[in-house]
Amino acid sequence: MKKNNKKLKIKKALNPVLLMVIVVCLCAIATYIIPAGQYEIEYNEAVGKETINPDSFMYIERTPTTPFQLLQALTLGLQKGSYVIFFLLIIGGMFGILNGTGALNVGIANLLKKMQGKEFLLIPILMIFFGCGSAFCGNFEEFLVFVPLILACCITVGYDSITAVGIIFLAAAAGYGGGITNTFTVGTAQEIAGLPRFSGMGLRIILFVTLELASIIYVILYTRLIKKNQQLSISYDYDMEFNQDKKINLDIIPEFTLRQLFVVIVFLTGIVFAVWGIIKMGYYVDELSGIFLAIGIIGGIVGGLKPAEICDKFIKGCGDMLLPGVMIGLANAAVLLLQNANVMDTILKALEGLLSNLPHTLMAGGMFLFHLIFNVVVPSGSAQANITMPLMTTLADSTEITRQTAVLAYQLGDSFTNVLAPTGGEILAALAICKVPFSKWVKFLIPLFIIWCVIALVFLVYATKSGYGPL
Repeated sequence: MKKNNKKLKIKKALNPVLLMVIVVCLCAIATYIIPAGQYEIEYNEAVGKETINPDSFMYIERTPTTPFQLLQALTLGLQKGSYVIFFLLIIGGMFGILNGTGALNVGIANLLKKMQGKEFLLIPILMIFFGCGSAFCGNFEEFLVFVPLILACCITVGYDSITAVGIIFLAAAAGYGGGITNTFTVGTAQEIAGLPRFSGMGLRIILFVTLELASIIYVILYTRLIKKNQQLSISYDYDMEFNQDKKINLDIIPEFTLRQLFVVIVFLTGIVFAVWGIIKMGYYVDELSGIFLAIGIIGGIVGGLKPAEICDKFIKGCGDMLLPGVMIGLANAAVLLLQNANVMDTILKALEGLLSNLPHTLMAGGMFLFHLIFNVVVPSGSAQANITMPLMTTLADSTEITRQTAVLAYQLGDSFTNVLAPTGGEILAALAICKVPFSKWVKFLIPLFIIWCVIALVFLVYATKSGYGPL
């Protein structure tokens, strides 16, 4: 009887695609409510790129979303997010091939068996790895490649799918919050603000360590709770229904063959090469896609799969990424509707108006909250910097807080809602891979989100009081 109740509960859960359809429709409705407005775009010689003119806002004729434009939003959103979606397909295809050899499951099983009794060490080790990738290199969507592996590890050792997503993306959000040498956020914002690139690093290192430590402790405390009682897991019903096939039987581990060892070596070598390419060569989605495709093909050959089997496994793996891809397309569709109706700048102007009335001591905190909200409608860190930093620089100068503090407020506001807002396509993709509803993730995240915000405000108060610089 209990089992039937659990299934009923799962069936009543809001479908993730339906959730995003509702968000898209609400954005379309908003275009009839919010006036259309526009800032002038001009070439900024100081930074060598086009940015908005903070003093040029004007209201323009409304162009609300028509029903036919709403129907076109999905295909346009898929096109806009195509680079991430195709990246996901190749990731899925690679894992489909490697799983077909049996190497990853057997390799993970042997590793986890040796770590029995010390499973908790996986959490700090992996979170430090992912956090540093974000803080130093600006990695985020690239981490989707690890979701299937971390999910298998977590389910096997008695954790849950929420933990798998948390290990990767809570660490990544903390890394973005610290942004030690993140070119996409801190580097771009400092250029626009006229600051030396990556200046003020000392405080950001302390900030990163603080955010990362808070995130690690939070995940460890959660996993200790569910290890004592699995039914306390936020995603318990969904893991029982959908993710038990990911669990590896550590009591009966097949022999780890020489072929499988070579497959694991190919996989690890490819990951190391990808990390080197990101750090040294600036590799991004296209280059990484090529690397992961090569890992799949070479791994399949080394693992003894025939060419036709490699193709079949690749297509099956791509199919597993269809839902995450659609979710990313819908997330982009929501943002496009606001942009095409020219209401994005109006939202920006309204938030700027709220900020301009704040006293000097609260300005940095206000900027942080401004970016928390604006990041929902513009999830791209670099795009947000180009849109908002000319305004934030002007406000910083007029209220006598440093431009470096304004950049700090931006990078913190840009990071946290990446893992909270439904317009963040990557977090929805990770949840779709794990078959976890967005509402369950929000329930898990909110306490830590509040802790992050408190940490951010403390650091911003210090930055304001100390004249955090230069400039």
